[in-house]
Amino acid sequence: MSAGFVFENPQVLATVCGPNDMNIDYLEHLLGCSLAVRGNRIEYSGDDEKTVEIFNALLPRLQRLASISEDISQPEILMEFKALEAEEGKDPDSEKSKKVITIGTRSVYPKSKKQEEYINAMENSQIVFAVGPAGTGKTFLAVSYCLAELLSGRKHKIILTRPVVEAGESLGFLPGDLSQKLNPYLKPLYDSMEATLAPSTVKRLEETGQIEIAPLAYMRGRSITNSCIILDEAQNTTVSQMKMFLTRLGENSCAIITGDVTQIDLPNARSSGLVDAKERLSDVDGITFINFTGKDTVRSRIVQRIIDAYEERK
Repeated sequence: MSAGFVFENPQVLATVCGPNDMNIDYLEHLLGCSLAVRGNRIEYSGDDEKTVEIFNALLPRLQRLASISEDISQPEILMEFKALEAEEGKDPDSEKSKKVITIGTRSVYPKSKKQEEYINAMENSQIVFAVGPAGTGKTFLAVSYCLAELLSGRKHKIILTRPVVEAGESLGFLPGDLSQKLNPYLKPLYDSMEATLAPSTVKRLEETGQIEIAPLAYMRGRSITNSCIILDEAQNTTVSQMKMFLTRLGENSCAIITGDVTQIDLPNARSSGLVDAKERLSDVDGITFINFTGKDTVRSRIVQRIIDAYEERK
């Protein structure tokens, strides 16, 4: 049984194939078939009729994604594949309404319906909680949204904060001043920024005070205006810390709180400010909770399998 998909634009075809056709190898593994690139056409060869249907539905999605992106990663391919399972028979053209975050000349698109809900929540709620396992895009999308707000002039500053609670580590043992001590803890946020902006640009924004690092304990007493605030690793806040943080918001400010309630490093997990906030604030107007699961993982299939394995043994 064979099938094929023709690309009118050779550059789009090259983007779908990836460097050295690495995405073709991944698609073969994902679909369980053989693929070949001949001219401007990707050809399918296999025996399963259902797989042919998936191939015929997946390739238009990848073509559309490649037409608006400089490259396509394997996690993006996986999310398009998983989206087919969740949206059987849905016209792929309907996906054109997806949300987009524009950061200068770069665009960030949601990789799943849950990520689309997340972006929509950030656009429409002053406080957004993104709760779920690693690899679901919680931090990356929060950082991307805040950078878009900053660079567009809608906000004047981004504040990055997190509780300094780590298993087996102490902030006091790290060298340097307070900012240098905190930087390793905020590395995931910097990695997300540098995925969309040059490191030199990130450094310049930090030097001008447009990006600020603020230990959570130092937020007390502040009234923060015209800013985006990201509280990362929020599962390690105490109840009083979470209340203190949420009451810092001033005029034209928003807060995005990310965390994973399965990775609490506090001595008493029930004292987590994130767990408490989910129970206490879920019905408060202006606050939105986005709950990710292992099925929303976009990092890689192995990460999703690891998360599923841990959830099964709870």
